[in-house]
Amino acid sequence: MAYHHGNLRAELLARAETVLAEDGVGALSLRSLARDLGVSHAAPSRHFADRQALLDALAVEGFERLGAELAESTSGDGGFEDRLTWLALTYVRFATRYPALLEVMYACKYRDPQDKVRAASAACGEILLDLFDGSGASVADAERFGVILLAALHGIAALTAADSLPPGSSADDLAADTVGRLLRGSRLTG
Repeated sequence: MAYHHGNLRAELLARAETVLAEDGVGALSLRSLARDLGVSHAAPSRHFADRQALLDALAVEGFERLGAELAESTSGDGGFEDRLTWLALTYVRFATRYPALLEVMYACKYRDPQDKVRAASAACGEILLDLFDGSGASVADAERFGVILLAALHGIAALTAADSLPPGSSADDLAADTVGRLLRGSRLTG
């Protein structure tokens, strides 16, 4: 087949994310993506050496999108707790919109993360750490606090995706409550 796409790499990633969301990571293959896009089965290899490279690229793109959303959520006026709550809400909303992508972003079972995946992940973490640095909040270990917060938010998103929240609960309410409880429990000031 003749190559006729303007940006095959972007189209492969977009189609891969659709397949991932609809059918899961097991359904992803470079050959099937090529078929879906109407290009030769060898065309994707110009952009991705193998399926793992495709998964890594999806993870990087996911972290970049998440990072942009997190940065935007914390850029407004407001106190430390408000901005931390906005960050938490943004994370949970992203995670519930893209659960399969989030799994690829964090799932080491698919890969030994490449440097570019680690860097994209770290950039998201820096947004939280920057929030602490700029707040005047005192916390013994902001990184540890961030991991605990992420674990709680990730759990809320997983329960939401599985439709397993208690009746009358919302992911947004739980995320906001989590931030408040963690801050009070950590005796943060700011």
